[in-house]
Amino acid sequence: MTDYLRTYPVAHPDAGVTRRVLSEAADLMVVSFAFERGAEGKLHDHPHVQSTYVREGRFRFTIAGEAFEVGPGDSFVIPSGARHGCVCLEPGELIDTFTPRRDDFL
Repeated sequence: MTDYLRTYPVAHPDAGVTRRVLSEAADLMVVSFAFERGAEGKLHDHPHVQSTYVREGRFRFTIAGEAFEVGPGDSFVIPSGARHGCVCLEPGELIDTFTPRRDDFL
């Protein structure tokens, strides 16, 4: 069983944001992002399909030019190639799942 348990380092991709890979395989990756109030996930895009679950906090997301707010328990999917980003309104954590794996996070 220990072959399946791995620890990944914490990264700081943007001011007020920490990222930690929770688990990964070639076709799937689960990542925790913790945000301080006012921190931003800058607008970006990638070829991966992304599913986001709001574990805690409140966020304003923009996906393909459409803005909306989300809070604890909300989830949504970001299509491959869609330009997206967020601003943290209340400190919190997002759990993102990517397919395939984001090799740039390893």
